[in-house]
Amino acid sequence: QVQLVESGGGLVQPGGSLTLACVASGSTYAIGWFRQAPGKEREGVSCITTSDSSKYYEDSVKGRFTISRDNGANTVYLQMNNLKPEDTAIYYCAAAMGWSGAWVLPDQYDYWGQGTQVAVSS
Repeated sequence: QVQLVESGGGLVQPGGSLTLACVASGSTYAIGWFRQAPGKEREGVSCITTSDSSKYYEDSVKGRFTISRDNGANTVYLQMNNLKPEDTAIYYCAAAMGWSGAWVLPDQYDYWGQGTQVAVSS
């Protein structure tokens, strides 16, 4: 059993930045970030593997979001720059213990955090 704890959400103006952190209680194969806005399905935002630091991004966040990890601290970060109102959502991190490569699929992941709210508004 791996427990995940997210932090770093908040309210920010358009164009602003936030950094989310996900601390895992144990080792994982990959950590993904997902988000869910009201009335919408959960969507994959980014993912990083532990073994070779492969990184994946959803098209709408490429060039604005950066995922990174600190293996020693079992922590994954999501640096979010140039935030837009459409980025408003609850952001969840998720841990995969195995890997098929389908990083955007929620079923790829075995454990989920409780979520942290990100609101982008003027």
